[in-house]
Amino acid sequence: MSNLKMKEAALIYLDRSGGLQKFIDDCKYYNDSKQSYAVYRFNVLINPSDIVELDAELGNHILHQPLKAAQVFQSVCYIAVKTLSLIGQLQTETQINIVLKLTHLPPLPSYCLDLCEFPRDYTSQRFYTMQGIVIAMTTVTKYTQGARFLCSDEACPLSKGFQYIRVHVPGATESATVRNDFLCNLCSSSLQEDRKFRVLGDKQIVEIITAKSLHAFQGCCNNQPFRFQSLTVFLRDESVNKMNIGNEYKVIGIPACVKTSQTAICIEANSITFCIPKVPSGVSDNFRCLLSLTSSSCWKFTAILANIFASQIVPPGTYNLLKLCLLMSLVQTSDRNKELENCLDILIVTSDTILIDRLLNFSINLVPRGIRHSVSTEIFPTLSRNKYGTGAVSIQAGSALLAKGGICFIGDLASHKKDKLEQLQSAVESRSITVYISGKKFGDDVDQQMTFPVQCSFWSFLDMDSPSRRNIQKTNMLIGQMDCSLIPANLVEAFALLINCNESSPCHPLLPTVQHTLKKAIDPEGLLYLASKQFTTEDFEKLLAFAKNLNVEFSLEAERMIHGYYLASRRIRTDSICGSKLPASALKYLVSLSEAHARLNLRNKVLKEDVLIAALLFETSLTLKYGAAVFCVAPNAVFPFEQYDEEYLEQRDVYLTECQQQLQQFIATYGPGTAIFASDE
Repeated sequence: MSNLKMKEAALIYLDRSGGLQKFIDDCKYYNDSKQSYAVYRFNVLINPSDIVELDAELGNHILHQPLKAAQVFQSVCYIAVKTLSLIGQLQTETQINIVLKLTHLPPLPSYCLDLCEFPRDYTSQRFYTMQGIVIAMTTVTKYTQGARFLCSDEACPLSKGFQYIRVHVPGATESATVRNDFLCNLCSSSLQEDRKFRVLGDKQIVEIITAKSLHAFQGCCNNQPFRFQSLTVFLRDESVNKMNIGNEYKVIGIPACVKTSQTAICIEANSITFCIPKVPSGVSDNFRCLLSLTSSSCWKFTAILANIFASQIVPPGTYNLLKLCLLMSLVQTSDRNKELENCLDILIVTSDTILIDRLLNFSINLVPRGIRHSVSTEIFPTLSRNKYGTGAVSIQAGSALLAKGGICFIGDLASHKKDKLEQLQSAVESRSITVYISGKKFGDDVDQQMTFPVQCSFWSFLDMDSPSRRNIQKTNMLIGQMDCSLIPANLVEAFALLINCNESSPCHPLLPTVQHTLKKAIDPEGLLYLASKQFTTEDFEKLLAFAKNLNVEFSLEAERMIHGYYLASRRIRTDSICGSKLPASALKYLVSLSEAHARLNLRNKVLKEDVLIAALLFETSLTLKYGAAVFCVAPNAVFPFEQYDEEYLEQRDVYLTECQQQLQQFIATYGPGTAIFASDE
């Protein structure tokens, strides 16, 4: 009676939810097909909340005994087929394969499979939810969805018909569905597969890690040992190719234990949902107050941000240019599943690699996807044989794809081999990486290739005091040009910003840094400055999280100025022999820099003042790459004075206003056809 009641509830649910009409439409497809099937597969969408409200026992079966619940729906669907004559070829109930697709699970701890928590109950055949980031995936292969077996004894009545049907169930291996040692229940003769009725489906294997595991890739130096394990997810049929490397997903499925060279935990995916992070509601009160106090200027707020940023690593007032660029790059990251078009790659030339390394490492920990590349791993995807013996090729993410929507800090650029640098240059220029899969090497008939978008900003540095650099020095340097002969010139040009941070540069005052280092050695955890107490690391995390989600648009003035500067710069840096030295991506970088400065000011509109900062930063970078040009910008143009108080901020505003007038004059002179309007016009 209990089973009959559940069947009745299943039928009512199918009718109310529209599942019955979908089932009838699917049956029509099978009935109209000229092909003979041993197994008819149907997906049934289940909302557990609605089911439990309708019939608690059936809901309990779906959540905790899904295989038995599928049999209830199988019986209901078989009766519907026979009663309504939906599929003429169908002979037995076992030919119907019902796959229950859940919309969600109850938001309770007992339904979560978390690899960071104990105990891990992955032995019960029920639904769990798991959230993680894709770090590897295989190519798509085939698996046996269902098969028909016949008794080998022709005299046996079961040597005909569709009595012996095997279908794949979650957690089962290929050998559980198809093998040669099955026996007939009637005469004990061996069963033979009727191969012409085998039904094949698509299969893909994905590895995910919990987001907490990203700390292992962020260079956290807390001296605490840790290890993490990936979870294997089996995607089948309509779920194939629904997951992308680097994205975070919530997976509902049934866990199982798969024995390879080591016992591995896996989960058979039932449904997949892309995880959309919550947008933070705002910034801290201290930053709100600071923004209000500096509202009279478009430049003061970001200047103060750069001044006090990372005071745990470097003293306030030092490395301001670099810190501003880092903040602008961080604010151009994205947590959303969209193409990150406005990346800001940064290359730093320095003689103090230890301090720069600490500063960059501190900065990447302020965003969810800040990845520190380890020399023992690969920057870009690599190939390996799949450990589950499916014949598929496994594609490992690499640091760049793992940093999707964030920052990939690759350390000293000169420490990488030539082929890796060439790969990096190609990725930075095209914002994609192509993986070639040799059919001969991995046992396939044809070669394949897969292209992945590279949606992160790259940070790196060059050591000015490297022994290799001392032996390779250019002699024909232009005024203002930086010697970066240690790496290919094309790679240097590919980076959006080239920043000089050596002892002779204005952004590297030596004495405050030495004093800071000594104080930190005495008290490593101490907050040495008032700024560190007023504006904490958490405050900066909230600020960046809020600012990067702002939707910004260009004002007409800003748009005209940015195009005018681009055209004028292109004109003065073009010669008849080499053509234009300005990279094709220059306009994209200028747009990105302008947007970043507006976001850092917590504004939705890009103003001409933002474009000025973008132009000064970009022109400084161009000077270091190619030498000075007509629009001559001082190395310290963005932060022209050493003193840092209210009077300094006023002087800086006056100086930047003069720079803006010079920029407009430069555009008017070298950018013909560009309309530059004064504010009163």
